[in-house]
Amino acid sequence: MTSYRLPNRGRVDHRKSVRFTFDGKSYQGLAGDTLASALLANGVHLMGRSFKYHRPRGVVSAGSDEPNALMGTRRGPGRFEPNTRATIQELRAGLEATSQNRWPSLAFDMGAINDNMGSLFSAGFYYKTFMWPRSFWDRVYEPIIRNAAGLGVSPTESDADTYASRFHHTDVLVVGAGPAGLAAALAAGRAGASVMLVDENAEPGGTLLSEPSVVIDGKPAWDWLAQALAELAGLPNVTVMTRTTAIGYYHQNLVGLAQRLTDHLDTAPSDAPRERMWKVRAREVVLAQGALEKPLVFDGNDRPGVMLAGAAQTYLNRFGVKVGDRPAIVTAHDSAWHAAFDLADAGAKPVAIVDVRPAVDTALTDRARALGIEVLLGRTVTGTSGRLRVKSLRVNRMEGGKPGAPRDIGCDAVLMCGGWTPCLHLFSHTQSKLAWDEALQVYLPGKKTEAVQIAGAGRGLWGIASTLEDGATAGATAARDAGHDATAQTHTVTADRTGSGVTCKELPTDKDPGKAKAFIDFQNDVTAKDIRLAVREGMRSIEHVKRYTTNGMATDQGKMSNVNGLMIASDALGKAPPQVGLTTFRPPYSPTTFGTFAGYHKDATFEVTRRTPIDGWAEANGAAFEPVALWRRAWYFPKPGEDMHAAVSRECRAARASVGIFDASTLGKIEVTGRDAVTFMERMYTNPWAKLGVGRCRYGLLLGEDGFIRDDGVIGRLSADRFHVTTTTGGAARVLNMMEDYLQTEWPDLKVWLTSTTEQWATIALQGPNARKLLEPFVEGIDISAEAFPHMAVAECTVAGFPARLFRISFTGELGFEVNVPARHGLALWEKLMAAGQQYDICPYGTETMHVLRAEKGYIIVGQDTDGTLTPDDAGLTWAIGKAKRDFVGKRSLARPDMVAKGRKQLVGLLTDDPKVVLQEGAQIVADPSQPKPMTMLGHVTSSYWSDALGRSIAMAVVVDGRDRDGQTLHVPMPDRTITAKVVKSTVFYDPENTRISA
Repeated sequence: MTSYRLPNRGRVDHRKSVRFTFDGKSYQGLAGDTLASALLANGVHLMGRSFKYHRPRGVVSAGSDEPNALMGTRRGPGRFEPNTRATIQELRAGLEATSQNRWPSLAFDMGAINDNMGSLFSAGFYYKTFMWPRSFWDRVYEPIIRNAAGLGVSPTESDADTYASRFHHTDVLVVGAGPAGLAAALAAGRAGASVMLVDENAEPGGTLLSEPSVVIDGKPAWDWLAQALAELAGLPNVTVMTRTTAIGYYHQNLVGLAQRLTDHLDTAPSDAPRERMWKVRAREVVLAQGALEKPLVFDGNDRPGVMLAGAAQTYLNRFGVKVGDRPAIVTAHDSAWHAAFDLADAGAKPVAIVDVRPAVDTALTDRARALGIEVLLGRTVTGTSGRLRVKSLRVNRMEGGKPGAPRDIGCDAVLMCGGWTPCLHLFSHTQSKLAWDEALQVYLPGKKTEAVQIAGAGRGLWGIASTLEDGATAGATAARDAGHDATAQTHTVTADRTGSGVTCKELPTDKDPGKAKAFIDFQNDVTAKDIRLAVREGMRSIEHVKRYTTNGMATDQGKMSNVNGLMIASDALGKAPPQVGLTTFRPPYSPTTFGTFAGYHKDATFEVTRRTPIDGWAEANGAAFEPVALWRRAWYFPKPGEDMHAAVSRECRAARASVGIFDASTLGKIEVTGRDAVTFMERMYTNPWAKLGVGRCRYGLLLGEDGFIRDDGVIGRLSADRFHVTTTTGGAARVLNMMEDYLQTEWPDLKVWLTSTTEQWATIALQGPNARKLLEPFVEGIDISAEAFPHMAVAECTVAGFPARLFRISFTGELGFEVNVPARHGLALWEKLMAAGQQYDICPYGTETMHVLRAEKGYIIVGQDTDGTLTPDDAGLTWAIGKAKRDFVGKRSLARPDMVAKGRKQLVGLLTDDPKVVLQEGAQIVADPSQPKPMTMLGHVTSSYWSDALGRSIAMAVVVDGRDRDGQTLHVPMPDRTITAKVVKSTVFYDPENTRISA
């Protein structure tokens, strides 16, 4: 096997070899290699197949913009990942890599038949090809398309890795550790600002790693780099993080970072996370991400061995790998010439430099000729040859704007460069504006929306000297804006590689244009003719062109294809690029594992389990638990020998006969305060609030704009400008978000502040005839007698020595109190009440008993007895609507004809003919069980329980025209039988006169 590794060259460790496999074959690389550089060192250029045509593909780039070299990688049991970019994956011992999207093998892929059927797979083919016969779609077309879709294969094993996350605050966050980023970090760090410098590569340096001949401040680039990194390491206020990609830039300078921690290690520590997500809030951000090299668009530009010239330079100088012995260079920019010179100096024999420009700097041509490289100016490339690797390049002289007679040049690699595009993805995430620069033919940063500086090639500056100066200025500016006195240091650079170029829309072809395949999006197989076809078929906006052709929709998010696609579309439309538009860049910047986003949320911690201060006591006392939203709640408290039915019946009896104690801490709680608090409440809730006295409570009903019930809860007025709002357990976040949305977007003039206090208060409910007797001795500061503290009263007082908010409310129909104390005192109060309540045979009860007790009284639970389609009238809650109120959220929708028409589902009670039968919640209800299937459903059972107090089952249901069916018998079909039940208009089954609530 031919080796393309150059001894003692690059930044890899030539003393440490690393074994790995690709498609089952063993290879050897070096420590410091990427998977791509190691394969290239072994002469392997064929690394994958394209998505649509299954064309052979090789590596194109050396970074995260790589569209072709995507592989499945395995790092041990449970550690398989599809679509790993070989250009980013660092080599590690035992790494197993497999090619994708091919069968039976990479070299011989049956899917390549698609390449000969290009006319069937033109742009938008999925909109046109499978339209007839229509009946074939479900049975034939869709299964085939779904089976063919995708590149990699999803893992079949559970992910064995762990992932982590952190929050961080810093004065200055610098993204990109190339020359501009290093200079920015040095300037800000020297000023005393806290600095975080991040780079997605394994080591900092950026372009300096690929251009060691540049001299900075009298030192070779790598020596200057080592000195700069040593200084940064010595500054306690600076953190440098490699293998860390800034994946998203969000509002108020929040940047998401994905840090790779162990993928590069031969043996990872057993307790180490694989990746970590950082959420960094920075006072100032410096974006120094550099620029991305553009491919040239010509027929056959996708063969293995055709790659970016800058990538070849990186593989040579950073990894010590020649990408070919006889490369040909085709370019429209000076930078590719320097790549050719570096390869020649390393012993390669570049066969030609083909430049589409008629003239370039004579210093370039003189040096090329001195190195024995043929120079072909004013030429175009019209094709390549080679099946699994490029073998030749077809070159033509331009004559009258068209290619002349062709000439074939033998080569084993083609290095292309169509210029450079500033990397502005993160800048665009913030909705900042881009500005078209006609001279450079690129988009540059425009109007900013965040506290951000853009430095270096990211704003169109080429060359080490200019990027160092610009980075230092940006870092000093960011440090000053963050409150530090900073100055920018200047640098002297020699042997700099500044350059210029022209923008090429598409190189002309010398063959039938319908047969030419000049690729723009390599992964999705989008060609130049696809773009032009989209324009002919009516696409005028680049966003429409993108979706019609899928250009820029691959895993590289168009880093390599967007600008070329834009230029060709603008040419086809005869418009300037800004008139055609620009596609939207969205996070993440580069593909990111699900594990990084999930972080700690896996297995038992997949969702956060919220626990009340009393949870530990409940667990110690044998409670069974159930999840409610994100909370773990005590379900019931079984005694030895009791099943759930027996335990719930006992708890119900105790609450009705004496006193029950219930942990209600999970109720949502929102503090609404401010001068306009009353106005805000009047607008949000259906009920009137202006005349509610201080120290009084009211049931509050919240609707959506559509008029349907969203939430409910008891609300207490603590002062003229302060309300204590309770919500359902599962609705707290939703209600707060809804309130904030209206406050910020509809009524920003209101002076109102909203504060979530759900976890600040522990809430203990005492329910039953003896509730007052138990509580009264603990209360200081107020009289809680029936006369002084009536039902629906609220007061701030002291309970058991703890500051408290005391509510006289009931969700059981019994005399009831809810005591709110600071969460840290919740358990202590609970234990005090339990101890004192022994004389009353106090009984702790759980959520199941709470459900039974409230259902006996006909109290609804939003989300269980409502389903998002019920109005207040449907639920029998018209009494909760302020009749004199001019407006509230949802009021107008209540007057829509369909909201008051016959045939709406209404909440009613159901009593089974057999009182011992308990209906299943969710069971469907019909009028006639003998009707043919599919039957017409009238509604469903929403709540159903056995009532010990009534000695029978009870249920609530939503039924079409339910209240008009009072006394009717309906049917509930079940798998083994049909159950009959009578409709009762009232859902109040127990104590309808409400005598017990004021006991």
